[in-house]
Amino acid sequence: MKQPLLALTLCVVSTSMALAQGQTLTGKIVDAAGKPVIGATVVEKGTNNGTATGNDGRFTLKARTASPRLQISSIGYASQEVAASGGDISVSLADASTGLGEVQVVGSRSQNRSVTDSPSPVDVIDLREVTTKTGQLDVNQLLQFVAPSFNSNRQTGSDGADHVDPATLRGLGPDQTLVLVNGKRQHQSALVNLFGTRGRGNTGTDLNVIPAASIERIEILRDGAAAQYGSDAIAGVINIVLKSSVKELTTNVNYGAYDAKYRFDDQQFDGGNFNANVNYGVGLGERGSFVNATLDFNQRQHTQRANVPNADGLARREYGDPQIRNLSAYLNSRFALSEKSYVYVFGGGNKRQGDAYAWTRFADDDRNVPAIYPNGFDPIITSDIWDASGVVGLRTQLGGWELDVSNNFGSNRFEYGVKNTLNASLGASSPTRFYAGGFQLQQDVVNLGLTRNYKTVLQGLNLAVGAEARREWYSLFAGEEASYRNYSPQSGAASGSQGFPGFQPSDAIKAHRDNVAAYADAELSVTQRWLLAGALRYEHYSDFGSTLNYKAATRYNLTEFLTLRGTFSTGFRAPSLAQINFNSTFTNFVNGTPVEVLLARNNSAVTQKLGIPSLKQETSSSANVGLTSRLGSSLSLTLDGYYIKVKDRVVLTSQFSADDPVIGPDLQALNVDQAQFFANAADTRSLGLDVVLSHTATLGEGRLNSTVAANFNHLKIDRVRTSGRLTGREEEFFGAREQAFVKASAPPSKINLTFDYQLGRFGALVRFVRFDKVTLIDWNGDPMKYDPRITTDLTLNYALTNQLQLIVGSANLFNRYPTLFDPQLTETGGAWDPVQMGANGRFYFAKLQARF
Repeated sequence: MKQPLLALTLCVVSTSMALAQGQTLTGKIVDAAGKPVIGATVVEKGTNNGTATGNDGRFTLKARTASPRLQISSIGYASQEVAASGGDISVSLADASTGLGEVQVVGSRSQNRSVTDSPSPVDVIDLREVTTKTGQLDVNQLLQFVAPSFNSNRQTGSDGADHVDPATLRGLGPDQTLVLVNGKRQHQSALVNLFGTRGRGNTGTDLNVIPAASIERIEILRDGAAAQYGSDAIAGVINIVLKSSVKELTTNVNYGAYDAKYRFDDQQFDGGNFNANVNYGVGLGERGSFVNATLDFNQRQHTQRANVPNADGLARREYGDPQIRNLSAYLNSRFALSEKSYVYVFGGGNKRQGDAYAWTRFADDDRNVPAIYPNGFDPIITSDIWDASGVVGLRTQLGGWELDVSNNFGSNRFEYGVKNTLNASLGASSPTRFYAGGFQLQQDVVNLGLTRNYKTVLQGLNLAVGAEARREWYSLFAGEEASYRNYSPQSGAASGSQGFPGFQPSDAIKAHRDNVAAYADAELSVTQRWLLAGALRYEHYSDFGSTLNYKAATRYNLTEFLTLRGTFSTGFRAPSLAQINFNSTFTNFVNGTPVEVLLARNNSAVTQKLGIPSLKQETSSSANVGLTSRLGSSLSLTLDGYYIKVKDRVVLTSQFSADDPVIGPDLQALNVDQAQFFANAADTRSLGLDVVLSHTATLGEGRLNSTVAANFNHLKIDRVRTSGRLTGREEEFFGAREQAFVKASAPPSKINLTFDYQLGRFGALVRFVRFDKVTLIDWNGDPMKYDPRITTDLTLNYALTNQLQLIVGSANLFNRYPTLFDPQLTETGGAWDPVQMGANGRFYFAKLQARF
C-alpha cells in the first residue's frame, strides 16, 4: 500500500514542479500587410491550453510543456505552427489563397476573402470553444444558445418532430435555410413537421446527424444566397466545416440531467443525457493528405412534465422529451495527387432510435379496451432513423483556373412504430405493438465549379462559374395492416394503432424530380477600400419549371476601423418532394377530444376536386445593410439590418370539418372528421436587426471577454391566398391559429449577454439569455401569451493536467419555465406548447475532455 501511495505522491509533486516552471508566452499575430489579426486562435500543441488574440493582435499564454509549440489559425488565413523559444513571438499569417483548397468562408467563392471583409454578415462559431463552455451536446442546441438569429425548439407531442428538432434562421421556415457541409449541399430530412411544431408544414435539415465532435467550426451566412447556392437559401446558409486536424486525439465524456420539478413520483432528476465521443486525425505524406475520423454515442432519457401545478386540467399522464439513442460516425479526408491536385472524401452515417409519448387513452375512453388496459394506456411512438451521406471530389489547377468537381449522395429514412397501444377494432385480441410505415428522401448532386483570381484587374477580380445537376427521390411506405385497418366498422370502434395510425397503402407513393443549374459570380476590389460583388443563377426543375435569381453586394471601408456593407438579392425555394407528396390520416386532439384528420397530398383527387393548385416555388427579395466597427483596441461592433419579403410561402392550411357547407360532403365520403392541405397560401415580410458587441479586457492576471449578441425581428403576414371552391374564405383557409404558429417561429427578439473569464488553468462563463414573448392561440380561439423569460447559464472549467480538462455547470440555473396554460387547450396536451426557451427547467452537467 505504501509503494502506490509514494508513487502517487511523487507524481503529484513532479507535476506541480512542472507547472510551476511553465513559462509565460507573449506575442503578436499580424497579416501579410502587418495589420493585427483579431481573434486568432493560439493553442499549445497536444494540450487543452489555448487563447485568442485581442483587438491589437496580441496574446498571452502560460505554457504547460517544456518545449511548447504553438498552433495558430484564423478564418481566411493559412494555419501555422511555430516553436515558442522565448521572447516576444511575432507571426505573420498568409492569406488562405496561397494554397490550393485552403479555408473558404461561406458567402464568397474568393479564397482570399476573410470573414472580416465579407460584404454579407457571417458568424463563425469555433466548436472547440463552444463545447468547452456550454452544457448543450447536439448541434441544434449549441447554436440555439450562441447564435441569436438561430432558433431551435425541443418538441414533445409532435409525432416525428419529437425525434428531429426543427430549426429556423431569422424567423423564417426550417426549409428556408440551406445547410452545407464543407461547402457541399446537405440533404434534407424526409420528415414534414406537423401539429404545433415550429416550422409547421415545413421540411428541414437535421443538423443533429453530424456529431459536434467532428466539427471544427460553423459558419452562418445571415443573408439571402439563393443566387449563389441555390434553393432553400432564402434566410441564409449554415456551412458546417469538418475537422482536418492530425496527430491529435480528442475524447469527451459528458453527462447531464434535469431537475425533475414536475413529476408524479419523488424522483429528483430525469432526462439524463450521456454522450461520449472520440476524434483522431492521421497525416499522410508531406503534401497535406490526412484522414480525420469521429465516433459519437449519445443517449437521452425521457423527461416527465405532465404533473404541473397551477394548470387547469390534465390531458396526458406522460408528457416530456422523448428518449433518444444516437450513434454517429463521420470522416473527413484529403489525398494529394500532386502539388496542384487532390481528392477529397467526407461524410458519415447516423443511426437514431427514439421513444416519444403520445396522448393518454384513459380507462373510460372508447378507444381503450379495458380487458387489455384496465387503467387506460399511454401509447409510445417509436422511431428508427437512418441517415447517411458521402461526398467525393477532385480539386486541381487548370491553367490559371481552379477546378472543383464532386458527387454528393445523401439519404434520410424514417420508420415509425407504436408500442404500449392497441387497435380498438380488434378488441381484446389486439396486438399491443405495430409497425406503422414511414418515408425516405434521397438526393444525388453532381457539381462542377471553376474559380480564378485576376490580381492585376484594379485591386483584384475573382470570377467563379459552375453547373450543378441534382436528382431527388421521395417514397412513403405503408405500415402493417393492423396499424391502419378497421376490422369492425359496424361497431364504431376507432381504426388502427392508437397514438399513431399507420400509413395506408393508398398513402404510399414513389416520386422523383430532376434539377439542373448554372451560376456565375464575380467579386471586384475597385480599390483597397471598395468591393463590388454580384451573382447570377439559373435553375430548372422537372416538376415546376425555371427560375433566375441574382444578388448584388458591396462593402466600403470608410476608415481603418469602420466598414459599411450592403446586399440585395432575389431568391427562391422549391417545394420539397415531401410537401408535394405527403399523405396521411392521423388523430388530433381538440379540447381533449380525438379527431380523425386527413392531410391530403397536393395532387390528390381531393385537392384537385377542391381546386387547390399544384405547389410552386416560393420567391423572395431581401436586402441587408450593415456596419462593422472596431472602437479602440478592445471593443468591436457589428450592426446588420435586414428586410426579407417572401411570396407564395408553402403552409399547412387550417383544418376543414366534415360539416363544412362546401367541402363537407366530400370529407364525409372519405370517413374523416377534418382535412387540411399544403398550399402556396401566404406572403410574409420580415424586418429585423442583428447586433453583436464584444469587448476584451485584462482583469487581474486573466482575460475577460464580454459579448452582447441580439436579434430583433418582426414578421408580418401580408396576404393570404385562397383558390378553387374555397376562394374568398381567407380567415378559414389559413386562419389566425395557423398564422400564430408561423409567427411563433419568429420571436420579436433574443438577447444573449455573455461573460467569459480565463485565468491560467481556470475558466468561468456566465450567460444570460432573454427569450421574448410568443403568442399562440388555443382550441377555443383565445390567445396564449407566453411571457418573456431570462435564463442564466453558469460554466466552470479547470485544466486538471496539460491534457485533461474538467467542465461543470448548469443551464437555466434558476429553473425558469414558460407560462403555464390548461393542457386541454394546448396543441400538445401539456401545460405549454414548445417555445424557444425550452420547458425542462434546470440542467446540471459535467464534462471530461482529453486532448493528446
